[in-house]
Amino acid sequence: MAGRFVRSSKYRHVFGRSTKKELCYDNLHISKNAWDSNIIKVNPQYLSVNWEAGGGGAFAVIPVSERGRLPERIPLFRGHTAVVLDTEWSPFNDSLIASGSDDGKVFIWVVPNGFTLHYDEEERPTDVAPVLKLAGHARKVGHVLFHPSAECVLATSSGDYTVKLWDVSTAASNHTLKHGDVVQSMAWSTNGSMLVTTCRDKKLRIWDPRQQMAVHEIPGHSGAKNSRAVWLTGDVGGDKIATTGFSKMSDRQLGHWDLKNLADGPVGGFQMLDSISGVCMPFWDEGTKCLYLAGKGDGNIRYFEYENNDFIFLSEYKSSDPQRGVAFLPKRGVSVHENEVMRGFKTVNDSYIEPISFIVPRRVLLFHPSLAVNL
Repeated sequence: MAGRFVRSSKYRHVFGRSTKKELCYDNLHISKNAWDSNIIKVNPQYLSVNWEAGGGGAFAVIPVSERGRLPERIPLFRGHTAVVLDTEWSPFNDSLIASGSDDGKVFIWVVPNGFTLHYDEEERPTDVAPVLKLAGHARKVGHVLFHPSAECVLATSSGDYTVKLWDVSTAASNHTLKHGDVVQSMAWSTNGSMLVTTCRDKKLRIWDPRQQMAVHEIPGHSGAKNSRAVWLTGDVGGDKIATTGFSKMSDRQLGHWDLKNLADGPVGGFQMLDSISGVCMPFWDEGTKCLYLAGKGDGNIRYFEYENNDFIFLSEYKSSDPQRGVAFLPKRGVSVHENEVMRGFKTVNDSYIEPISFIVPRRVLLFHPSLAVNL
């Protein structure tokens, strides 16, 4: 047995628990638009879903507590004149949501008090209208992202090769970040002082929004398909970034970058994941310092623990049901009494959404302070 050891980790045995079909969110008409977004977003109160709707763009809001088969007719959030491409919940107000559309507009919406999808047979569901409209982009708005620490700041990316920063309280945009091509993803740093973007020109850019300039611009993944970036937070110190993308040979890759040594490329080089063609959607868990990778077009979600400047593979949630959209619940919404450390939501067959709980196994399903410290 000499020389054999097991790495110590509280999360080495984390597993994903699927949900029975009758407890999923069923009878949905999820958008089939090919734009690369996560399609769904979630907070502890509501799910938002890009909707396949005629007569302009729309999205649906589903109360998290209303599981099962939804009614044939539900109230939709309508107002865009073209398909909705992305939505984003405010981290400060669970009833406030932003949307970006193919019509080049950004709308702000408020979920009505007592909102529900179930009505009496005599009642007809009433669609919800936006409370604020932001106009400034010349082409489609592909991504919307609220600031993590400034309540009224919203970042939007567009096909006009720009990212605009909006003050939602005044409906004004005074900052524009110009790119060389279409922005594929963006993420704020923990305190919101910097923004990272990936772009179709294969560049990774770190922005200081106040200066409206890129403080770092380096080559990213070399493949032609989309890449994603997420800011690593928590004890890592906020000075690391994880990216997913493709090599020239179309292999899926994972890379992590040290802001102090960006010119040296990703730390240890790119890590090859597999040869599947779908984009990898990264999700960072600050409390456990684990990175979750969900691939579009496959049904698996693999997760890694970040330790000693490296991503260490933990395990993989496997499913035969492919996913096009995935969202993860903010940590304030997980069930700590069931030792749940993360909860994901995945679209299945564009017709229903399945919750997936990631759980640390314990002999007794009771509150464990050693886990809760990191939630």
